[in-house]
Amino acid sequence: MAGFTENALIRKLQELNSSQQSIQTLSLWLIHHRKHHAAVVKTWYKELLKVKDSKQLTFMYLANDVIQNSKKKGPEYGQEFGEVLEGALKHMAKTGINAKTKHSLHRILNIWQERGVYDAQKIQELKVAVDPNDAEPKKPNKRKSTDTEPKDPEKKPRTDSKREEKRERNEKREKEDKRERRRSETKVEALLELESSASSDEAVRERIASLPPEVSEVQLLSKLEDKESAVSLSAIVNSAVDLLAEYNLRLTEELEKRRKEYNVKLQKIYAVKTEVKSHIENLPDVSQLPDVTGGLAPLPSAGDLFSI
Repeated sequence: MAGFTENALIRKLQELNSSQQSIQTLSLWLIHHRKHHAAVVKTWYKELLKVKDSKQLTFMYLANDVIQNSKKKGPEYGQEFGEVLEGALKHMAKTGINAKTKHSLHRILNIWQERGVYDAQKIQELKVAVDPNDAEPKKPNKRKSTDTEPKDPEKKPRTDSKREEKRERNEKREKEDKRERRRSETKVEALLELESSASSDEAVRERIASLPPEVSEVQLLSKLEDKESAVSLSAIVNSAVDLLAEYNLRLTEELEKRRKEYNVKLQKIYAVKTEVKSHIENLPDVSQLPDVTGGLAPLPSAGDLFSI
């Protein structure tokens, strides 16, 4: 498989957009390469400092997705991002974030607090980074209950109804997120499979390209002057034979696999083609439809109307 590189990550971050699919696809790719978590977070932070204000929030959504969905595999990303998030949020606040962006950031932080991603003190520090006015946590304004208010056990408070609606919306959103994530996972799996394919194996191709010309040019053998050089070349040739034989086998297997995949797709298209043809044959011919006007006289033309 092609190894993780900082340049590849920078390119993917540059191509990142605010759509859920784009964020989740890159998130899954980063989680797959989680052993490079330190380099990933370092690059993420460096690139966030460069992007325009409008894209900074997208970077935060990416961080949120990576942090939350990598928890089951290990705490590496959560810990690594925890070192730079305060600086990132301070940078965003310094460059000037609008009220909508600030609200979105607070929503991310509140979710992290609810799900125990970071402790309360860390969340408070991040909130202050977004808005220094949050240095003193605001106390909720609780409404005092009075004995004078009538209590009807049969009547549910209106807040319960709103809570139920909110719960249903959240459940619907979670289902949509899961479906979207499954689609993204399928795409990432395809990308990873492509990365590991023989035709995309840059390392092997570079090794083949770097083989000395003596291994493939018979006329160059005349330049051998002693047995030691011949033995050395023989070892290189044997190694080249093994390398090329294995690579050719991988290419053959890849070609056969792709041929089967596309043959399956072709059969599905043929099935749709047959079905469409059948539908067309069974549809009525509009030109042969019976007169449904009931023998009524045709409508008068505009000229007839003016001549009346």
